[in-house]
Amino acid sequence: MKQIQTIVNTILACSLIFLLFTTGLPNFNAHAATPTPLPQSTEQPSQPVCDSSRTIQVSGTAVVNVKPDRALIQLGVQSNGRSAKEAQAKNAAGINDVIKALKALGIEAKDISTDWYVIEPLYQDYDSLIIKGYRIYNIIEVTVRDVDKANDAIVAAMQAGANQVVNVEFYTSELRKYRDQAREMAMKAASEKAKALAQTAGADTGCVLAINENTSSHFNGWGWWWWGYGNNQNQWTQNVVQNAAPTDGETPALDDGPVSVGQISIRAEVGVTFGLK
Repeated sequence: MKQIQTIVNTILACSLIFLLFTTGLPNFNAHAATPTPLPQSTEQPSQPVCDSSRTIQVSGTAVVNVKPDRALIQLGVQSNGRSAKEAQAKNAAGINDVIKALKALGIEAKDISTDWYVIEPLYQDYDSLIIKGYRIYNIIEVTVRDVDKANDAIVAAMQAGANQVVNVEFYTSELRKYRDQAREMAMKAASEKAKALAQTAGADTGCVLAINENTSSHFNGWGWWWWGYGNNQNQWTQNVVQNAAPTDGETPALDDGPVSVGQISIRAEVGVTFGLK
């Protein structure tokens, strides 16, 4: 019996080994047949290099003329008094009347702000240190969102007690759109100029090596710079230039008012360096 049990165990062991071998062989063959993926190259195709040994430098300028949709008006009330308190009381009453008149036109409080406030002593004469009174300059800045009401705002303020119109500037609320248009036109002008000059010399333009924008062409802030006023100086970096031409030597009026809207010019100027080929 012991011999028979040994034979049975041997047969079972052989059967188990055979079963394991036959079931594991396909997987082994499948793994063996799978090719190993080759590493892919990460190198990018080389880009042509600009030839910087031969270049041409040109400038391009463009101007976009548009009708403004905003006006910024600087109005003032100047008051005198024998004492600072008296001058301040007169000035406060006057400036409040002006603000009420502007609000009656539909101008919101957020569009009216104090721009410049100065109180100074008045002396008896130039060389004297004896003070005979005080003077207050109170300048407010008014944003008019309907430019056709610019004249109405000025007239209403003067009738309410304003005795100074310091400055009137027109600008556009869509500066970004028109500035981008001007830049695009300036670049096109520079490209055309460079191509024409290069072809005259028997060459042709290649890639762009450098671009420089002349930001000074954006600036036309002589109004606030001259007077020393203007807490909203970013408005004046629009390069707003009035295009309303005088008629017969006189400033044209709009609706019998003191100012004319006309157009503003938004300017862009670029300098570009091209490689030659």
